[in-house]
Amino acid sequence: MPHIDPLPREALPQFEEKFARYDRIRGFLPNSILTMARRPHIAQAFMDLNQAVLYEGTVPEALKMMVALMTSMATGCRYCQGHMANLSHVYEVPDEKIAAIWECETSPHFSDAERAALVLAREAAGVPNTVEAHHFDALKKHFDEAEIVEIVAAIALFGYLNRWNDTMATEMEAHPASVAGRAMPGWEAGKHGVKE
Repeated sequence: MPHIDPLPREALPQFEEKFARYDRIRGFLPNSILTMARRPHIAQAFMDLNQAVLYEGTVPEALKMMVALMTSMATGCRYCQGHMANLSHVYEVPDEKIAAIWECETSPHFSDAERAALVLAREAAGVPNTVEAHHFDALKKHFDEAEIVEIVAAIALFGYLNRWNDTMATEMEAHPASVAGRAMPGWEAGKHGVKE
């Protein structure tokens, strides 16, 4: 059960254009944004940053979604895990690859470039952060400096979202819960429940 209920969509007509984009890409509107919207400037800033980080630049969206999923797995935020399993699926990451994210270093499903980004995400999401120079050396073999900024931005964005959703106990929507349950064996919504 969430600590703060999300606002009804109808109460936020100023965001309808952005909300429609969420509907188109994800298939639903996240409760996290409807909760942030109790302070509209926070919701607006978040949606703008989310757009810039995940949907602009030259790093493939599928990789950024997997980086965000790994970040969420490392922090334990089941809400964000469900959402990022869904978005990985939207960007055509196969279920078996989603299921193998945590084992990216040994799984044959990942390229060396993907491994470098995913390992960085895992190490950066830990507390304390355990990123070292060799993680950036591995990235630099596959990505230019601007692309590395994109990857770190995705990790940092989910540092915010993981803290937000785990603290708020944001209620999980049925669609991402369904995808995560299928693509990530053993995944459960935990304190985020599932909105039916």
